[in-house]
Amino acid sequence: MISGCLKNKILFKPVKLLSKSLFNIPNFTGMCKFFLLFLLLICGGAQAQTYASKLGWKPTDRVIILHVDDVGMSFESNEGAINAIEKGVASSWSIMMPCPWVPQVFHYLQKHPQTDAGLHLTLTSEWSEYRWHPLAGAKQVPGLVDTEGAMHSNVADVVKNATPEEVDMEIKAQLDRCRSMGWEPTHLDSHMGTLFAHPDFLDKYIQLGINQHIPVMIPAGHLTLMKISSPLDEGTIHFIRQVGAQLWASGLPVIDDLHNFSYDWKPTDKMKSRAALRKFKTKKYIDSFAGLKPGVTFVIMHCAGYSDILPHITNSGPLRQADLEAMLDPKLKSYLKKQGIIVTTWREMIERRKKVS
Repeated sequence: MISGCLKNKILFKPVKLLSKSLFNIPNFTGMCKFFLLFLLLICGGAQAQTYASKLGWKPTDRVIILHVDDVGMSFESNEGAINAIEKGVASSWSIMMPCPWVPQVFHYLQKHPQTDAGLHLTLTSEWSEYRWHPLAGAKQVPGLVDTEGAMHSNVADVVKNATPEEVDMEIKAQLDRCRSMGWEPTHLDSHMGTLFAHPDFLDKYIQLGINQHIPVMIPAGHLTLMKISSPLDEGTIHFIRQVGAQLWASGLPVIDDLHNFSYDWKPTDKMKSRAALRKFKTKKYIDSFAGLKPGVTFVIMHCAGYSDILPHITNSGPLRQADLEAMLDPKLKSYLKKQGIIVTTWREMIERRKKVS
């Protein structure tokens, strides 16, 4: 196990610092008192070669995965993800297996088996009027449920109440449900970064990917954009790169950087029309993509369609709809083509990794 490799070599980092940079974490206020405890794996120097070049792209290639989180959460989330890929430039999804609208996702996947769809491993249920519960069952994982019988609404309560064994049981239950519904996930990532909030949770996450040979979303290359989101000290950077080396050595593809700005790009109340949302978010993406460096960068977004119900689920509707509008915007597609930015998928990365000795 990773946690058993170097028990005495522990690196502390505030969860607010690292998790916000690694994953989009809505409603994260107050989490700075918690710490992300990372474990050093092996010793080694800074990584010069990008994972993109290791996977066969040119050393100068800028490669991105345009990734939609929160699929399965609601009808609107599903419609946003489907349209973002079918009609837009998005290239990948991840699914929240405990959520109510998962069946619709899998019915779609049955008809579209080449979709790049992974698991958004879920340990929280953050919306007050729209909840979901652990697939393993409350009796099996009591530390993962609150007084309403749903998953906790925030990361802090998961860290406070859940055991690593319960986390392990639940994320395995989510993978089991996915496979029982006939789908092999292309990758794993973490909803609200919860699996990065405790060293033993992180260990379970990484081991699940390695043991099941499923790519794990951890940026571990030059980290250019990630370091803009949050300052990272050299010890943390060193550790992250060693995690990447461990994943690569296990035969899995690894990404170089993380673009995780979009949840902070909140439309104003004056942006009522789709055109206004599109103009706003497309410009944000284009401006930020000017900072892309060679390598594979994972770009996180949350796309959603339109309905009268979505505002009753979440107050983040306009933000999510603006993400969808940007993915549908021909201006963004044209920009990517003109700049020579390559849009890829986890599927392609897996195939490229198989060809590398």
